[in-house]
Amino acid sequence: MARRGKARARSRAGSKAPPALAGVNRVFVHNLVLPCFIGIHPHERELAQRVRLNVDLTVAEGGATDDIAAVVSYEEIVFGIKRIIGEGHINLVETLAERVAGLCFADPRVHLARVQVEKLDVFPDAESVGVMIERTAPGRSRRR
Repeated sequence: MARRGKARARSRAGSKAPPALAGVNRVFVHNLVLPCFIGIHPHERELAQRVRLNVDLTVAEGGATDDIAAVVSYEEIVFGIKRIIGEGHINLVETLAERVAGLCFADPRVHLARVQVEKLDVFPDAESVGVMIERTAPGRSRRR
């Protein structure tokens, strides 16, 4: 019995890297505040207003590496959101949230996206108003 324990200890000690673990990662962008032309009222077409975005992604990842190509990049998410907002006026916060979710699903490793869009300056007695959506990528399993 003592021999088996020593053999196991030697085989573990001889391995160079831990085995890849199956699972999911969570990638997020929280409290991104940007000026945005958004809303259905005429004054919302003329003046940009502050919106806060929160994006939470459930992502299937491969083995642990130190290579940016192996992960879903939050930098690409932020730059993509800025591009969407820069394309021009958007009527509804729901539309912006859907476009952001679509951006996230361009990466096939993203299984689930939660996107929250808040307008920060609509009512003086409310910190924010907005929408939160949760979408699962078509054809991909949902994991939590």
